Amino acid sequence: MKFNEILRILRRKKNLSQKDLGNKLGLAESTIGMYEQGKRQPDYETLLKIADYFEVTVDYLLGNKNSTLTNDPISDDPDLQIAFKEASVFSEEARKQTIDFINYIKEKEKKSGRTFKKKEN
Repeated sequence: MKFNEILRILRRKKNLSQKDLGNKLGLAESTIGMYEQGKRQPDYETLLKIADYFEVTVDYLLGNKNSTLTNDPISDDPDLQIAFKEASVFSEEARKQTIDFINYIKEKEKKSGRTFKKKEN
């Protein structure tokens, strides 16, 4: 995967808009948009800020397959990678509906007694 795809996935995992992420990193919404479109690349210091914010390595952000998040279900599951890549072209409304559906399924699983493992940081 490329930096732009990885950034989009990480941002969406935290349920942040491009504007929200830009505010947290001290960047314009349009800058985040350009990064995610692959039309612009961050400088070294910004790359470090992004890695620090998402608690990943710069290697991971740059697509080094040997450097993944610990217990990251997206990195470890090709089906999830495909799903996120396909969802990247959804409209904002379709994305919101998809997130709502995932949250619905998660609640349904909790009610049925399924326990979830917490990600260790």
